[in-house]
Amino acid sequence: MNYPETKEFENVTILLPAMDETYSLEKTVDTIVHTCSRQDLAEFILLLCDRTTQETRKTAEMLISRYAGKVPVYIHEQTLPFVGGAIREGIGLARGSHVVMMSSDLETDPNVIRRFIKGAKKYPDRIITATRWRKGGGFENYNKVKLVCNLIFERSIGIFYGVGLTDLTYAYRIFPTRLMQSIAWEELKHPFFLETALKPLRLGVRFVETPAHWAARTEGESQNSFLANFKYFRTAFHNRFLKPEQILKVGTDV
Repeated sequence: MNYPETKEFENVTILLPAMDETYSLEKTVDTIVHTCSRQDLAEFILLLCDRTTQETRKTAEMLISRYAGKVPVYIHEQTLPFVGGAIREGIGLARGSHVVMMSSDLETDPNVIRRFIKGAKKYPDRIITATRWRKGGGFENYNKVKLVCNLIFERSIGIFYGVGLTDLTYAYRIFPTRLMQSIAWEELKHPFFLETALKPLRLGVRFVETPAHWAARTEGESQNSFLANFKYFRTAFHNRFLKPEQILKVGTDV
């Protein structure tokens, strides 16, 4: 299947949707800046919405000031609704050769970014994705019922798609930007995170998993209810039978 190829890693755009995170947003950006080479970081795009708190906005402005002249930090006011809409707009704005999808609440460990970059340099045309289910990864303070459901779902979808990937729902990945900008995304809410794995899989994109440790947020409130997770089944079924021409945007240059 044809999709835009990326032959080299140049730098990465970090997308950070933020609503009610302050110290966790600050720590996320600070950790990435201090653990990664400056030349590897294209920019941070802080994705804010009309529900973003004033405290979070002040933190965003502070980060812009802190890294002025060092690492570009921008604010984008999203127009599409929900977190999937925010990430979709961020992907369209990304100027790095690669783009990272993660959260601002420290549930996605920012120390993993340097491993993402290392993987993207070695395999620039693949998606490097975090997994909590392989050795070196894990969960901290994760609801036990949700943990069992997550395991069943991950194994079921892996079998359904014929892949050995272990964490298709985890919203923590680095992608080739041209690939992501060429795909006609559909989801707006949390199932978008699953869609970012399934549509590339249907195109034949190869994945590399790297272990990551998940810890429950200590700031802000989750916007994803437990019952909403069952919508992932609809997303999985829908994408399984799409044809490549239904996945790529019309006029995509490959």
